[in-house]
Amino acid sequence: MASFKINGGRKLKGELVPQGAKNEALQILCAVLLTKEPVIIHNIPNIRDVNKLMELLEDMGVKRSKLAEGTYRFKADEVNYEYFESAEYKAKASELRGSVMLLGPMLGRFGRGTAPKPGGDKIGRRPLDTHFVGFQKLGAEFSYDAEDSFYQINGANMKGSYIWMEEISVTGTANVLMAAVLTKGQTTIYNVACEPYLQQLCKMLNAMGAKIQGVGSNLLTIDGVEELGGCEHTMLPDMIEIGSFIGLAAMTQSEITIKNCHIKELGIIPDTFKKLGIEMEFRGDDIFIPEQTNYKINTLIDGSILTIYDAPWPGFTPDLISIVLVTAIQAKGTVLIHQKMFESRLFFTDKLIDMGAQIILCDPHRATVIGINREYNLRGIRMSSPDIRAGVALLIAALSANGTSIIDHIEQIDRGYQNIDGRLNAIGAEIVRI
Repeated sequence: MASFKINGGRKLKGELVPQGAKNEALQILCAVLLTKEPVIIHNIPNIRDVNKLMELLEDMGVKRSKLAEGTYRFKADEVNYEYFESAEYKAKASELRGSVMLLGPMLGRFGRGTAPKPGGDKIGRRPLDTHFVGFQKLGAEFSYDAEDSFYQINGANMKGSYIWMEEISVTGTANVLMAAVLTKGQTTIYNVACEPYLQQLCKMLNAMGAKIQGVGSNLLTIDGVEELGGCEHTMLPDMIEIGSFIGLAAMTQSEITIKNCHIKELGIIPDTFKKLGIEMEFRGDDIFIPEQTNYKINTLIDGSILTIYDAPWPGFTPDLISIVLVTAIQAKGTVLIHQKMFESRLFFTDKLIDMGAQIILCDPHRATVIGINREYNLRGIRMSSPDIRAGVALLIAALSANGTSIIDHIEQIDRGYQNIDGRLNAIGAEIVRI
């Protein structure tokens, strides 16, 4: 177990360059299995979840070579399918939730797929039914061994079909899409997720020779092809990290420039932080956050309390709910945070309350934050990171607090944020990894 020791209360100043998008990387890397030809991917983040997935691909027989920092060449021309039946595969894949997205490429290219029940953040129930129902509608046969938590799918009889996604699932959409691109006939998938990550995956697959229409909408039409070729793909900057840096700047009264943000791909993320009263300037594709002593939460037109809630894209991403909540602690005013999509993601608020925040946890999905408007600072405490996003929210709170804080289980943070301590220390933070 590793921990961060943080000496808080320091103002930061400088530039931060966001890493490549974690959620995009997990999909894009699985897609390299769809072709025998080389695939070059740029801007891959150096984080635990992504590195584990790349190691898993190598174990399967995918050749990987590093061309530059964050750039790798993959070639899946000699995949060892027997590895998918091994105990080693089961152990490694079960540690990584993103491994479930290997099923779609397996089905599309090999006509069968196996996967253990995946791990990941402990943020409530995250059923995989949407994935398997989608495969079944393509004609695949599905079985699940409850004793060893192993999924088996036979896709020998798959053919194009109409699929209505029961849940607007990003990973579910990606999985079914990757199976469909190599399935004979035309497949129509309705009620799909349309996050920028999915749009990037569609663009990459089309560059490989897939025939996908409707990219960016909730209706995709796929004409199956016999095989895909290689391509070169550059990943977007991580929108969750960009939002985290906006919240960090506000909470610590810091002047920060976030570089190369691809602002047009951020949707309503900047506007949501503006509702908390946070000032920002768009300078080309950079976001400049000036030092702010105070920021005031907006109210609705009739004066009632603002509610910020998550929703499928183009709604506000659930991965930034924890960051918005912690940022509201030092604002003036009150906001209701409604986490609709996950039922355990707000339980970390007890640690913020111990630090001095005024938060009422209404139920597993809702918390009311009464901003303290810099009337006093939070105090440093010892705490533990329950998941990736809560871990960074606690790090932001600790950086703004008086005194010393220790955050345990920072492996959770490392799963999603590349060298976060080193990059923040470079602009004035004092974080020690212990």
